Amino acid sequence: MKLEEALQKIFGMHQFSIKLGLENINKLLEHLGNPQKKFKAIHVAGSNGKGSTASYLSSILMEAGYKTGLYTSPHFVKFNERVRINGVEIPDDYISEFISDLDEYIKKEEPTFFEITTALGFKYFAENDLDIAVIETGLGGRLDATNTIDPLASLITSISLEHTNILGESLEQIAAEKAGIIKNKRPVFIGKMETAAEGVLKKVSLNCTSDFFTIKNFIEENEDYIKLNLENQSYTIYETTLRGYYQKYNSALAVLALHKLFNIEEKYLTLGIKNVVKNSGIMGRFEVVNSNPLVIFDAAHNLEGVNWFCDEFSKVNINSRNTTLIFGAMKDKAIANMLMKLKPFFNKIIFTSIDYERASTPEELLLISSQLGFEAVSTTEPWSIIKDFVVNKKDEVLCVLGSIYLLGKIKENLKV
Repeated sequence: MKLEEALQKIFGMHQFSIKLGLENINKLLEHLGNPQKKFKAIHVAGSNGKGSTASYLSSILMEAGYKTGLYTSPHFVKFNERVRINGVEIPDDYISEFISDLDEYIKKEEPTFFEITTALGFKYFAENDLDIAVIETGLGGRLDATNTIDPLASLITSISLEHTNILGESLEQIAAEKAGIIKNKRPVFIGKMETAAEGVLKKVSLNCTSDFFTIKNFIEENEDYIKLNLENQSYTIYETTLRGYYQKYNSALAVLALHKLFNIEEKYLTLGIKNVVKNSGIMGRFEVVNSNPLVIFDAAHNLEGVNWFCDEFSKVNINSRNTTLIFGAMKDKAIANMLMKLKPFFNKIIFTSIDYERASTPEELLLISSQLGFEAVSTTEPWSIIKDFVVNKKDEVLCVLGSIYLLGKIKENLKV
């Protein structure tokens, strides 16, 4: 089976449908010989920052000499991005052979796209003699397909109102779902979050007799840096390759966890943070894809992410330059609140979408903007606007915000 045929087969398994539960993934993993039991792992969940934190963990471990697997989702342009060992993407041939061997099982049992992808990653890691894997959840935690591992530790980066139709309508309910990755007597590390959410995670950790570490108890926040206090030493994070003050929190959480788990030397912590993009391939986090004119891509897909973006964008010296926003969002997000936060920063807003059952259509976004009292336009080909912008709009600023699926579709058409 060729790669294109293999990918078409699994993309056809309801790529964007959500079917939470562990029965099917456990059955699939058992069929494969339970590969998830054959490697050590760190599990990462959270409403925002989980991809970045997973990337920092992986990068630092690599710099410290550990053979490290990294499983993230979704991909931007190429499916192989989801599964890496020491920064190298899973080979095409391995994917093709895995899907070919699983063909009859897929026809009979109809696992979801994410279940197949998770099983693929776990099998690949199990067969490559890893020292450790960093596993990012897909959605939630408790019933997520990745929650079949028994990790060395669990990290939960943040809790915000997202996927409320699935995970719950309050921070406490969503926190309870994320807390499902916490395991008995395995340490728990949490990022900066609301007290209500933290309380839920702390209670679950206590019930599991798991050591509980919250980043706020270890950091001193300053305008330009974060100082992390670790027993009789300290570690200061002045800047990260990924822009945004919130990336200092993400990297600090990774440093705290790895210090407690492996006592990694400071030089490797520094190298891991510095080389995170090279080592993990992470994209779309306040990513400058063109400097003049300035074009920024950011996977700000919910209100918390938009707030983080706006905090960083407010530091950009735009003076009187015209600013344009290309924006797309999922129907289950607080779209009106997101737009109210973004509107003061932009002279022009262009709505777009992708062929995705959960995505808001441009027409729906235009209706919301009209109700908020401002004008906007829409496009079905945002990449065409970006290409024209780069050629003809020197000294202006363009930002593209939305889900990784949206940014990936645009990147695919731009070939960036």
